[in-house]
Amino acid sequence: MNAEIRVLIVDDDPLVRAGLAMILGGAEDIRIVGEAADGGEVPGLVDAHRPDIVLMDIRMPGIDGLTATERLRARPSPPEVVVLTTFHADAQVLRALRAGAAGFLLKDTPPATIVSALRRAAGGEPILSPAVTRQLIAHVTGPDAGERPARARARLDLLSERERQVAVAVGRGSSNAEIAAELHMSVATVKAHVSRVLTKLDLNNRVQIALLVHDAARPG
Repeated sequence: MNAEIRVLIVDDDPLVRAGLAMILGGAEDIRIVGEAADGGEVPGLVDAHRPDIVLMDIRMPGIDGLTATERLRARPSPPEVVVLTTFHADAQVLRALRAGAAGFLLKDTPPATIVSALRRAAGGEPILSPAVTRQLIAHVTGPDAGERPARARARLDLLSERERQVAVAVGRGSSNAEIAAELHMSVATVKAHVSRVLTKLDLNNRVQIALLVHDAARPG
């Protein structure tokens, strides 16, 4: 990736912030534009520094990362959010993904993997595998878990047959090229279908499409 990726680090632990800054500072295409110790600092820093990605700790005193993510992704043209956590399957992480976070990283993720994940997120690619998405949905239930499958199926019914096929393929983790080959269409047409799915369903990214598809496939 040729363009510089501007990153805001948000974590209440100064040692974690320093470690992340050291890891990311070694990548020529990544620039740390700011740091915050609380979710309440995020809006002002985003306005001041215009990061491409906010690397957000999920658990912080004051305004936590989940609340900060939900508020940030509700704004016009928000930066991508990648959540930091210590748990693979966590209710707060799933809520952050539903709010529009591009994915999550465990705090013990190897440095090279962190850098690679941020590059993918900056490029609009999901950083969660379909297996991880299914694991989250399978292991985490919310107060509306019983109603969610029916609501998800109703939303998918808003799509055309072709758009639904593309959405299901996205849910499997297929790339645009793989979807194009499977459905016998051009990559440009796949991209157009994905864009229409996002617009029709008022979603932010492919992760949210995958979550919706997996929700619809659950019994209920």
